[in-house]
Amino acid sequence: MGLTSDEAGAASRLYAERMLQGRNRMRLLPFLGPAFIASIAYIDPGNFATNIAGGSKYGYTLVWVIVASNLMAMLVQGLSAKLGVATGRNLAEVCRDELPRRLVVGLWLQAELIAMATDLAEFLGAALGLHLLFGLGLLPSAGVTVVASFLLLGLQRFGYRPLEATIAVIVLVIGVCYVIEIFDARPDLGSVARHAVVPGFAGGDSVLLAVGILGATVMPHVIWLHSALTQDRIRPENEAQAKRLMRLTWIDVLVAMAIAGLINAAMLVMAASTFFRSGLHDVESLESAHRTLVPLLGGASSALFALALLASGLSSSAVGTLSGQVVMQGFIRRRIPIALRRLVTMAPAFAAVVAGADPSRTLVLSQVILSFGIPFALVPLVVFTSRRDLMGALANTRLTTVAASAVAVLIVGLNVLLLAQTFGL
Repeated sequence: MGLTSDEAGAASRLYAERMLQGRNRMRLLPFLGPAFIASIAYIDPGNFATNIAGGSKYGYTLVWVIVASNLMAMLVQGLSAKLGVATGRNLAEVCRDELPRRLVVGLWLQAELIAMATDLAEFLGAALGLHLLFGLGLLPSAGVTVVASFLLLGLQRFGYRPLEATIAVIVLVIGVCYVIEIFDARPDLGSVARHAVVPGFAGGDSVLLAVGILGATVMPHVIWLHSALTQDRIRPENEAQAKRLMRLTWIDVLVAMAIAGLINAAMLVMAASTFFRSGLHDVESLESAHRTLVPLLGGASSALFALALLASGLSSSAVGTLSGQVVMQGFIRRRIPIALRRLVTMAPAFAAVVAGADPSRTLVLSQVILSFGIPFALVPLVVFTSRRDLMGALANTRLTTVAASAVAVLIVGLNVLLLAQTFGL
């Protein structure tokens, strides 16, 4: 008879705790995983839409936005993971215990809305990937997406390792697809390197798209989730073990986020090297990108593009559902059946498909909406991880607090700029 979910989780935790106490050269392996689950949200279908729009319209100009966003993502996800390690609670639970009730309710409601906007992007992306890869209609593709995402979430019953391993394989598949795409596109690597470190814009519309890229890269729902992935994973017995565990956790974060950042950059560079360089500056929809790749790079490239989109949508949809569960349980101590939650959060996506909304345009708009949810997760995270009474020896250093505060201020400022530009203020 196989292990139950609780037995599998307990066995995995015990093994990891023994590895933490020992000196085995392979001791890093049990600690890899949580950041890979979080990283899938950084390469979700919304990233495909914003990165392709940026690359086709502005060439390599906005590569620096991806680099900057990824560096911010590393810091943010590291702090979220650290909160779970240090307190044994996730961010939503700490908010519930430390903040006034009215504020907690407000944070919960906005987090639920953000979860629905997230699911809209991810669900539409997976359905669109199926549509492009196999020629299915969007509505049947949406139905297949429902079944596939439930199967993926079902891996939790065998413990956290199978789900983490599956997500890591999916990240690898997406990465391999884009390695092949980049090889075929033959980008100007010198220009890519220059734009990766030299900030610049190309008019007001590029600012709006840059904020969309930021919203698609730094994802609020996995700020809430990452702390939950580390809170019960391993229990350090003393301060020395806690510090050692955090060092290993940072490696997990840096590796996973670096891979996600490289994939994001590859998306934009591929679009710039094919569409922009060919004079096709308005390839903003995923359907037109898929169609246009055939004459430019061949049918295999367009199939790889659709496969990567499908893999991204399915996996990120499952991660979004996990995040929603964490938010509800943490803020209001309530859990609903994951099937019911999945049906509720994907309702807007089904409505968009039935209404005939442009999937790519909807994806880009959803990313702009997501960018407004970042401060509501990020500000509490920075405040709590700076408190020694909560974090103990793992409390932020002064430099970390300054850097995280600067990231929060920058994101809020960009959102204000986006609001002013959108409404002509």
